[in-house]
Amino acid sequence: MSHPSTTNTTYWQQVRIAVSGTSAIKILRELPFILIINVICTVLVTYVMRHSSSLLENWVFSNCIGFCCYILIRTARILIWPNQNPKTLAFYLTCIVLAPIGFFCGTLLAAFLYGYPVQNVLAMQWRYVQGFVILSGVVSTVAAWSLWNRIRITELTAAAEAEKARSAAIERQAMQAQLQVLQAQIEPHMLFNTLANLQGLIALDPERAQHMLAQLITYLRATLSASRAKSTTLQNEFSLLRAYLDLLAIRMGKRLQYQLDLPAELAQMSIPPMLLQPLAENAIKHGLEPKLEGGSLHISAARHADKLELRVADTGLGLAFDYAERSTNAADGHGLGNNNIRERLQAIFGPQAAFSLGPNTPDGTVAIITLPLSTQTPEKL
Repeated sequence: MSHPSTTNTTYWQQVRIAVSGTSAIKILRELPFILIINVICTVLVTYVMRHSSSLLENWVFSNCIGFCCYILIRTARILIWPNQNPKTLAFYLTCIVLAPIGFFCGTLLAAFLYGYPVQNVLAMQWRYVQGFVILSGVVSTVAAWSLWNRIRITELTAAAEAEKARSAAIERQAMQAQLQVLQAQIEPHMLFNTLANLQGLIALDPERAQHMLAQLITYLRATLSASRAKSTTLQNEFSLLRAYLDLLAIRMGKRLQYQLDLPAELAQMSIPPMLLQPLAENAIKHGLEPKLEGGSLHISAARHADKLELRVADTGLGLAFDYAERSTNAADGHGLGNNNIRERLQAIFGPQAAFSLGPNTPDGTVAIITLPLSTQTPEKL
């Protein structure tokens, strides 16, 4: 059983939270609606109920009564239901009960503003009390219903925004997990081959083996940083590519020639991490390495209007004639890596990004990624 003082403390904490949530901006947003309701009441009192006072005086009385009802209803909502939405029927009954009180308080306030004797005003209003109370009750109920709907719409919108933010966070986590899976698919093949080469070089050429080990450490450090980042710059991506290609050049020797072209004005462009490395690996593994004399690899970035174009072109064996069919069910990493890139681009950029793979001239393969030109990557990243 909870202690009464603890219950009271919790209740007033809830009330304090509810009051703090009732910001001036929220009240100002409701102000035009209340004024419109008060104008309607003024017209009804003046031209339908035929009240003898002037239009201006009726407008002042309507505003005083209307705002008194509004303040009472909002206060009651905070005090009775501080931490939850009230039941519809209970809320309407509260409005009906508070309407006569708001009418009485508003009448006294208007009489005070005009300097009228209170007893005279009340005596005059008493002749119309039934109509005024009914009007106040109906108007308060209608206004409460409208405000109720506005509050519910606001709450539902806020809930939808929160759900959207939660979905975006989950999507970002999924993209990060996908990147880590992609790295897990990429790194073992290259790592085992490099370590096997290191084992042979240590006895034959220790100096070259030491250089290869230094390049491996540089590459692994760069990939570790990329795996922890939501985005990277083209400069960092090209640095990672250089470390990777330097490492492979030690193993392949003159069979691998490469060129990296990154214009200075594009160096700080943000892109998803590890976007080009899988393409470079595919080009070497499936194009250059199987070719007896090897070949060259050219990786470049260029701006075309409002698009960023990234190209990975090799002079290797080229695409197989049945590549499109084989890539759908590929288990060797070629189609898998390309499919991963397509899925990442679709998830991050949607239809604004494109990926294509085709024959290079005069021989080999060229992969082209097209991204929207921006200094920032999307929030999904």
